Amino acid sequence: MAVDQFSRSVQAGLQLCKRISYGKDTASMTAPKAPSMKKSLSSSSSASSMRCPENHLPTAPMAYAVIVDPSVVDNPDICSYQPYVYGHCDPPALVPLHMHGITMEIDCYLDTAFVTVRGTWRVHCVASSACCDCRIAIPMGEQGSVLGIEVETARRSYSTQFITPQSEKDVANGFLMKGNTYMFKISQVEGGSHIHVSVRWSQKLLYQNNDFCLSVPFAFPAHVVPVVKGSSMKEKVLLNVSSGTDSEIMCNISTHPLKETRRLAGEVGFSYEANVQKWSSQDFYFSFSVCEDDIFGGVLLQSPSLQDYDQRDMFCFYLFPGNNKNVKPLKKEVVFLVDISTSMQDDPLEKTKDALIGCLSELNQEDSFNIIAFNGDIKLFSSSLELATDEAITNATKWMNTNLIDEGGTNLLIPLKKALDMVGKTGESVPLTFLITDGAVEDEKDICNIVKDHLMDGGINGPRICTFGIGSYCNHYFLQMLAQMGRGCYDAAYDVESISDRLSQMLNNALSPVLTNITLDALQNLESTELYPFRIPDLFGSPLVVSGRYHGNFPDIVIARGVMADLSIRVVDVKVRKAKGIPLDRVSARREIDTLTAHAWLDQNTQLEEKIANMSLQMGVPCEYTRMILVQSDKIKPALDSVLPEEKRSKLENHKIIYLRSISVGFGNLKATIDNLPPGIEDVKLNEPAGMMMQAASSCWGMFLDRCCCMCCIQSCSKMSDQCAITLTQLCTALACFECLNCCCEICDCCSDLC
Repeated sequence: MAVDQFSRSVQAGLQLCKRISYGKDTASMTAPKAPSMKKSLSSSSSASSMRCPENHLPTAPMAYAVIVDPSVVDNPDICSYQPYVYGHCDPPALVPLHMHGITMEIDCYLDTAFVTVRGTWRVHCVASSACCDCRIAIPMGEQGSVLGIEVETARRSYSTQFITPQSEKDVANGFLMKGNTYMFKISQVEGGSHIHVSVRWSQKLLYQNNDFCLSVPFAFPAHVVPVVKGSSMKEKVLLNVSSGTDSEIMCNISTHPLKETRRLAGEVGFSYEANVQKWSSQDFYFSFSVCEDDIFGGVLLQSPSLQDYDQRDMFCFYLFPGNNKNVKPLKKEVVFLVDISTSMQDDPLEKTKDALIGCLSELNQEDSFNIIAFNGDIKLFSSSLELATDEAITNATKWMNTNLIDEGGTNLLIPLKKALDMVGKTGESVPLTFLITDGAVEDEKDICNIVKDHLMDGGINGPRICTFGIGSYCNHYFLQMLAQMGRGCYDAAYDVESISDRLSQMLNNALSPVLTNITLDALQNLESTELYPFRIPDLFGSPLVVSGRYHGNFPDIVIARGVMADLSIRVVDVKVRKAKGIPLDRVSARREIDTLTAHAWLDQNTQLEEKIANMSLQMGVPCEYTRMILVQSDKIKPALDSVLPEEKRSKLENHKIIYLRSISVGFGNLKATIDNLPPGIEDVKLNEPAGMMMQAASSCWGMFLDRCCCMCCIQSCSKMSDQCAITLTQLCTALACFECLNCCCEICDCCSDLC
């Protein structure tokens, strides 16, 4: 898979770097002795040499030189003697480039952070007379989404744009690895030159123990520190926090030495800047809290810009749970729906089981629960809800260890109807249904319509549905739609390693309902309104944020109402104010696009799809109906370009567009679900399609050449006629152009005997 291949390629790149000599100006003690490179780095010969316990996955923005021909590896400043290396690296080796500067700017608004990272890397490992491709890696934080990329090299510049795709076949470059690291390639960068990269992405703030928590990948490995003495190394972080409230912000934890530069009501700014001898070795982590004990909220308003696709005004309603430890928890009826199809085998099912066992221990004695395991059939822990006593939880744990065994396919409708019929009978408890799955099913639209009829009564008896998707084969918009209908929450783990943390986090949050059946009275008095999501979810253990569009006038104070644990009505006065300094359109864009996409999928509404695409193009936010492209501009234009007709010049410009692979989640993969493919198998290979074809050709010719004795070939060639020798030479030259001749320099044992 891409993860394993990436780690092996980086390990191969680090081995190649040992060939480089930096002379007396090296910052390290001594340069490692150049090893004898007698053999090409092929996939067969390097399996053992590249395997190491260290994980080389990027933990911060990184740049890598893609080395296909190891003979180009050298110090670009001082040419050194290098023993010639035959053959090519297969797969290509990745050399982490030396970094010379890094700046990170973070703007936090409500529950969203916008991160901009600017870095400078030098191609320190390629001779000045040679070029290589470079791969840029962008690891992002919680629910990260790439918004824009700009790259400057000595000869070219690149910038991203969003377009509506004309053909899927154009999508070639870039991919997501492990769900949160985006990678793309820049072609032909000169040895010794610098690469300047600026990356923008958005990510969610976590909410834990009444604190907002921000974590950004910012741990750089030691081998990106420049080796040459006197290299300038500057590290800079700028952080701005705007909570959207008038309350004081309390800063709790910071991994880096931030200095406060600004403080206003509900706002605070920090900075950190230093010349360093080694780069940051830990992720940037920052936590803060908004000092309020009780439930509180607000409404922010913003007028649309002239370029806005929707000329209705915008609003954002938020509600915080507060820090009141004396609030009585709501009594709950909980049913867990667990997918046990064959695709959930091993880690996905084991991690899900562990999260459920931990969740059961957090239930209160007056809560009740049940567990339904489903594949093509269903298995019930109990025929009815069980009180969450210690004995019942122990029995449930034993039952899961015995019955949660992966087998069969996926059938969701019957177990979901069973779960919904099981809860909400007493009217004294909050009914919660948790759905955990890694697959798609054929009747998803029918399921949504059935659930809609079941839930839309709106009372406290209506079951809350919380959904959790594993991998990319399940339809995440189907899961989001179920959660919206059920006033619940949705989350996902796109790689197996993150299941434990994300699932446990969602379960613990959803099992702490504070306020249910929330309404906002002002919405009924407006001329028109549209909510994202279309039903206000319950207030669980983390802040509730809902955005929307409207016509009409908001009063200065609006009333929010909800149901408390004792079934009494709680009234919260919510202040309305202008969103000064908070770009509501950017903060709400991801939420609006996801909500509308779920509706477009369910209703098969092409007009809504066009609206979503226009939103994506306007806001620069990825969606299912647009694609990101990388536009290449040559700084030094060919002289011929100025004399060409305008029509031909425009055609040349079209060839400078690099199509990137989709970074959206898609609508599920029914075939993969039917085939029971486990999550994670969809990882993209590092090799591009053309590279894979060359690799196949190399393998075929390698098999042929491995079976030919080198000395026998030499002896045969000595007896050829001149015409035959010329013909063979031309054939070999043609094959070399296509990289079909990829043999190593070692002579086989039988040839050594002949010598």
